[in-house]
Amino acid sequence: MKDLFITRFQYYKELTEKTFDQLSEEQLFWKYNDESNSIGTLVKHLSGNMQSRWTNFLTEDGEKSSRNRDSEFENDIQSKAEMMEIWNQGWQVLFNALNQIKEENWNDAIAICGEKHTVLDAVLRQLAHYPYHIGQIVFIGKMLKNDNWKTLSIAKNKSIPFDIAKLKSLEPSEIQENASPVCYAKSDEVRDDYKI
Repeated sequence: MKDLFITRFQYYKELTEKTFDQLSEEQLFWKYNDESNSIGTLVKHLSGNMQSRWTNFLTEDGEKSSRNRDSEFENDIQSKAEMMEIWNQGWQVLFNALNQIKEENWNDAIAICGEKHTVLDAVLRQLAHYPYHIGQIVFIGKMLKNDNWKTLSIAKNKSIPFDIAKLKSLEPSEIQENASPVCYAKSDEVRDDYKI
C-alpha cells in the first residue's frame, strides 16, 4: 500500500511542476489581491507543512514547536531557484517518511497538533491537504496563462478524441469493459493495486 501512496503523491508533485514550467518567475509570485496567496507562498506553506508533519513522524507530534505557520504565508521568496529548493526540501521529507512505513505501521497511533491519528489516517489527511493547495496552484497558473495554458489532463471539449486515441493505443486484450479504476469489469473483485 505504501507504494500506492508514494505514486499518488509523486503524481501531484509532478502535476505542480508542470505548472511551474509554464510560468515566468514573475508569475510565480503574482497575487490576485492582498488576501490571496501567490504560487510561491503556497509552495512555502506546503513545504513547511511537509517538514513539520513528516520529520520524525512516528515519534514526534506532526505540529513541531519550531514551525512558524504564519510566516509560511509571507510572500518573501526571492527567486524561482529559491522556491524550488523550498519545494524539494518538503517533498524529500515526505518521501523519506513514507519509505519508513512498514505494513505493520498503518494502524500505529501518531499525533498531529496533539490529536491522535493512525499512520493511515495521517497519510490520507495529507493526501487531501496537498492536492487542495496544488489545485490552487494549477488554477492560478491556468488564469495567468489563459489561452496559452497547456492542459495537464484531458483538454476541454476533447474527451472523446482522448478516449479514442487511448483505446487505439491498447491491444484488444488490454481493453477493459468498464472504467472503474478499482474493480474489474462485471466483477466484485478488487484490483491488486487497490487491495490493502
